[in-house]
Amino acid sequence: MFKKNLFKENLRIAFSSIRSNLLRSVLTVFIIAFGIMALVGILTAIDSIKGSINNQFRSMGANTFSIVNRDSRLQVGGRVERFTSIEYREAMKFKEEFDFPALVSISTSASDIATVKYKSEKTNPNISVVGSDENYLLTSGYEINQGRNFSVNDIISNAHVVIIGSGLVKDIFAKDEDPLDKIISIGNGKYKIIGVLKEKGSSFGSAGDKLCVLPITSVRQYFSRPNMNFRISVLPNDSKLLKAAVNEAEGIFRVIRKLKSFNKNNFSIETSDSLSNLLIKNIRYVTIAATIIGIITLFGAAIGLMNIMLVSVTERTREIGIRKAIGAKASTIRRQFLYESVLIGQLGGFFGIILGILIGNVVSLVTGGIFIIPWFWILSGVILCLLVGLISGLFPAIKASKLDPIISLRYE
Repeated sequence: MFKKNLFKENLRIAFSSIRSNLLRSVLTVFIIAFGIMALVGILTAIDSIKGSINNQFRSMGANTFSIVNRDSRLQVGGRVERFTSIEYREAMKFKEEFDFPALVSISTSASDIATVKYKSEKTNPNISVVGSDENYLLTSGYEINQGRNFSVNDIISNAHVVIIGSGLVKDIFAKDEDPLDKIISIGNGKYKIIGVLKEKGSSFGSAGDKLCVLPITSVRQYFSRPNMNFRISVLPNDSKLLKAAVNEAEGIFRVIRKLKSFNKNNFSIETSDSLSNLLIKNIRYVTIAATIIGIITLFGAAIGLMNIMLVSVTERTREIGIRKAIGAKASTIRRQFLYESVLIGQLGGFFGIILGILIGNVVSLVTGGIFIIPWFWILSGVILCLLVGLISGLFPAIKASKLDPIISLRYE
């Protein structure tokens, strides 16, 4: 009971001292709050962006992997190795020979700067045109909102049909106009719209909603160019078979490319996880930099808090003498000053955490991330502020507890 009352008394004295030196205390609280705000805010935004990256890559095609061409020129030792593009013949042969429970699609980029016209309406030259087969939408995570997907017959017969993104509909059609069966111009060709994709938004490696998907045979005919490169995407029927499918695909494509056992792969296999992990790995350096900035700021705040506590000891020398004269122990005086220092640190941490969460999530929402409450960083902020308060208050508290009561009473 006595210890409980002593704790309350020390806490009351700490609040009283903070109120009596309000300006100084508020400035110190804001210095600490700024350090915690920088730490929690930046790291909250980074955690949110990491989650957004994973979600966006999953939306590009869950459990899908792709066989793509490696860099066309690669420096190896003193020589330059050249890798040829994945040809249509190679991609089709893989699709025929890949005997695995999975969907296989072949696609190629026809243009990233196409202009689409409908009657008098015309888009900016920023439309992506993709040539694909009937499985592309499934392996890429797209869904049909209106109309239908390509049929095998559309691909074989080189049909002049197109599937467009929802962003393109808003650009060239009136508000309530039905785009299905309308004829649009893409480059020099005219195509009938048979489908509209569900809104997806822009993501890494994705054209977003301003997209035209044409039959791959049509693209080969009207957008043909030298060394046209094709992409093979594979979606296993069971996500547990992803690793086995990757190994099987690698072996088959090595045979198609006539690679010997001692030859390295002249192609790459990309998975959603590998791409997102690469980006998250690069973000790690931003996390380290943010942590260093926050710690440096907190270090400055700790020095400022210690200085304030030392000034407080000097100003309250006579008070300390009176307390000791009426029976206060050195340990009691020491606890009084430690409580005051820790209290200032926790007040700074509280405001810093609140501001950090708000600022971090605002940045996250602006960049397309999700709202999160970073419990780990909140706990870290509380612990850091506790350490700042203890370290900053320890020396002044010890100094106060060692003052001679007689000399203290004669002070001033």
